[in-house]
Amino acid sequence: MRKILAAALLLLHAPAVTQAQTAPFDMSGERAPGASTAPRLTPPAPPAATAPVPVIPPISVTPAPVPAPIAVLPQPAAPASQPGAAANAASQPRHRDFRRYLVPFSKFSLSGEYDRRSWSVYLTPEQAAAKASFTFAYQNSIVVAPEASALTVYLNNRPIGQQRVSSADGSSAVTFEVPSGLLQPGANLVTFQAEQRHRTDCSIQSTYELWSNIDPARTYLSFAGGNAAELSSADAIRAIGVDGAGRTEFDIVVPALEQPGTTKPLLRLAQGLSVLSSMPNQIFAFSTASLPTAGPGKLGVLVGTAAELRPFFPGLPPGAESAPLAAFVTDPRSGSPVLLISGPSWQAVSSAIDTIVSPTDRSADVRRDTLTTERWSAPNAPLVFSDTSIALSQLGVKTTEFSGRRFRASFNVAVPADFYANAYGEAKVLLDAAYTDNVLPGSHIDIYVNDNIASTVPLTSTTGGILRHLPIRVTMRHFKPGLNTIGIETILMTKDDAACAPGATAGANPRFALFDTSEVHIPDFARVGQRPNLAAISGTAYPYGRATEPTPLFIDRVDADTLSAAATLLGQMAVKAGHPIAVETVASPNTIGDRDAIFIGSISQMPATALTQANISTASQASWRPVVDTQPGVIDTGTAFEEWDSKVSGGILRSRITAFREWLGRNFDITRSSLQFIPGAEKVFTPPNADTLMIAQGSSPLGEGSWTVVAAPSAKDLREGLEVLTGQLNWPQISGHITTYSSKTGKIDTVPVTRFDFVPSTPWSIANYRLIAANWLSTNILSYASLLVVFVLLIGVATSRMLKTLGRSK
Repeated sequence: MRKILAAALLLLHAPAVTQAQTAPFDMSGERAPGASTAPRLTPPAPPAATAPVPVIPPISVTPAPVPAPIAVLPQPAAPASQPGAAANAASQPRHRDFRRYLVPFSKFSLSGEYDRRSWSVYLTPEQAAAKASFTFAYQNSIVVAPEASALTVYLNNRPIGQQRVSSADGSSAVTFEVPSGLLQPGANLVTFQAEQRHRTDCSIQSTYELWSNIDPARTYLSFAGGNAAELSSADAIRAIGVDGAGRTEFDIVVPALEQPGTTKPLLRLAQGLSVLSSMPNQIFAFSTASLPTAGPGKLGVLVGTAAELRPFFPGLPPGAESAPLAAFVTDPRSGSPVLLISGPSWQAVSSAIDTIVSPTDRSADVRRDTLTTERWSAPNAPLVFSDTSIALSQLGVKTTEFSGRRFRASFNVAVPADFYANAYGEAKVLLDAAYTDNVLPGSHIDIYVNDNIASTVPLTSTTGGILRHLPIRVTMRHFKPGLNTIGIETILMTKDDAACAPGATAGANPRFALFDTSEVHIPDFARVGQRPNLAAISGTAYPYGRATEPTPLFIDRVDADTLSAAATLLGQMAVKAGHPIAVETVASPNTIGDRDAIFIGSISQMPATALTQANISTASQASWRPVVDTQPGVIDTGTAFEEWDSKVSGGILRSRITAFREWLGRNFDITRSSLQFIPGAEKVFTPPNADTLMIAQGSSPLGEGSWTVVAAPSAKDLREGLEVLTGQLNWPQISGHITTYSSKTGKIDTVPVTRFDFVPSTPWSIANYRLIAANWLSTNILSYASLLVVFVLLIGVATSRMLKTLGRSK
């Protein structure tokens, strides 16, 4: 009996013994109940890696293991001569996945019942060839109905996955596999499309409660293997991408930063890098110390002579001591790729910079057809100079059938910096659409320009209809130089929505269709430059983008903060201009003469002449100091005036006059400025202490050039303010005569232009001058009325004299 029991126990423990002998050693945590207990296979250890050696182009950074998953570029393996290096390299995986963050915004939301956003991402050949997956994280409004709502992701206009919108309690991550061969070297179109319906409500108002927020820090393409991290000199700058907050940063280390003669080539380099990458939120950081930590959306750049860079980069290629050198190398201390620009002298360094920047140069006489917007809004916006009709299919709008209550589609068009038709001009949307007989009268189609309503068309038919090139007039008063966003919004009301029966919130049958054969028509408009006009700078970098000679640039002192601020500003202007802007540094306004110029620096070091020409109070050089929270009793003059103005209201009569004036402006566009014969003079401006950055524009002493002043209380405020103001969301808000920014409140204020000068920008023509006169008279109503009375009197006098001459006399 004992022998039988012993044999039975031996048979019961045999599988366990066998498994213990074949399974590898596993130090993972305890498995959850029900998890698989199958043994894992350990792959064979790869051979030891050798240390990478910096080389000259063409260069690819040798990938090696990283301690953290794909957040930074691969680290190099330890040299084989160190003890244990080969063993450690052999015991770790050879490659990890590489991530490319995708969202070029700090915040990204899809709202309403239908929303679609597209932009392009530049990929290297190695990334396009690698196996990839697409991951995004989102959270939606609690009122979104999951059974009738979906998020769809497209790559190069091909859907790669669809997800029900069902993450109201918290953020959820979704991963889609990218089909092989779908990605391509160069630009790749990324599209998010949301179709959302309300859980319980069928009203138009309820559609504004629908949203899905996409987390930029958790939205990325993941590439298998380490080859995707390799960069070549041709693709690295264009493929720099963004970080988890939608920003792009160039960290430029220059040991000889404050030496004379280095500012001009460094600013040219910054502009070239901006144009090559064309990212929407770019910042530049100059320093004289070692490179900062590498990461997504960052590129380190070393600039200097061979002698200056050798202490920072011991493995400097030998060619840097004899000839200009521009190459990507691997920093042996951090393992990250670095753009190395060097040579035996600074003249050679400037030549090396030209090899990078020269492909982006463009003559001012060559006219552009588009504004580059595809990195945050695809496709690029067409630039319209005269009478033009463009189909919506060319503007990225697709034919769409819609079953909801509020439909919206947007597209971009651009006009040049000398656009002058904001008071009389009218564009047209030639709409191709259809709606069913369920749509009730009272529904309407609205046209928006830059988020301002410009036109409304009611839908009155009770039997439905097909609209074929229905002309919708759109006033051009909300157009501005540069990029303009036009939105088509349709409000649809039906009897079913009024009843809102259970289950009726998600319509199944289409009610409305928008066809991509619709067109937008921009007529001929007046073209003449205006001074001052900060909107032209934010739109197309006018007038500096059209300069044929280098633009004088005054910088009060060349330190890291001031030069970083100047590079960030000029980089953004170069992207808007479509090419780097040639600059020459000057030490005094006296050497500028009457040319267009830019002044950057702290207010205390700003030349008084520049402040006077921009109508800035020179007393602000001593008085403009940001209010510190620990300073009690400090009262801001502008705020105090506003508070006392509200206290001393002037009684009921004054309040009624104010209300009547607001009513006239809201309904008839009649303001105090329009009821004048000629524009009044500009008032001297004193920046409030609450503001930390100011951009102002005025004319040169003789009135032939534009002087732009960019000032702040300190160099630190200047740098931090421009990093915010040049962002994709804030940059279009720069307009008027003066724009100010407060880092404490985040508020951007503008001072409108009171009086401006015309700057001829096109050859003389009667047609153009007629349009200029029409716009000016439409702005100055009293002048128009006076001229009309004078013409009527002249016609009356001429008619009277003619009748006396030709008529029968007694």
